[in-house]
Amino acid sequence: MDQADGDLEHARVSRREGHYNWACFAAQQGAEKAVKAVFQKLGADAWGHSVADLLGELRHSQPVSEDLYDLALELDKAYIPTRYPDALPSGSPRGRYTAAEATRCVENAEKVIDFCKSLLSET
Repeated sequence: MDQADGDLEHARVSRREGHYNWACFAAQQGAEKAVKAVFQKLGADAWGHSVADLLGELRHSQPVSEDLYDLALELDKAYIPTRYPDALPSGSPRGRYTAAEATRCVENAEKVIDFCKSLLSET
């Protein structure tokens, strides 16, 4: 969970500094690592990088709301195109993300991480 918190902080700094693509990616990374921390605490393996898929797996043992799952779907869209210039129709990721998108990704990650922390405090 420590790394998830660090990635979330990276996302906040990147958003503040105007590096919106990196803010979105770091937010996705923080959420991914938080869900993986829950799996680790439960003694289970977690594979892959999709926050939504990880939460889908977690649904087998924990209550995951549809709203949280939807936030994860949005975060997953920031996994590849935020970093690779050939992932978008034109231009580099650096110029294709907005402050609003970065803010939304950070807020989504905060919700996923808070949910995971609540699960960790219960187990």
